[in-house]
Amino acid sequence: MATTKLTVLSNGSLRVEGDFELVDAQGQPYGLAGRERISICRCGLSKNKPFCDGSHKGHFEHNAEAFDLPAPKV
Repeated sequence: MATTKLTVLSNGSLRVEGDFELVDAQGQPYGLAGRERISICRCGLSKNKPFCDGSHKGHFEHNAEAFDLPAPKV
């Protein structure tokens, strides 16, 4: 099984790499033209949502640092 890696970029997008499929709310796949790496918008400013177009530069701040979530509530 191939690995899918999501990277939260500081002051930027979510980078998705590996073997993945991106679908809309109705389950219809986006045509990715064979790409094995894409960037997903986190700032809401992209004119090409859900994909990042770089519009966040200078308008979105988030220092991406990993942390542990608490255990899920039962």
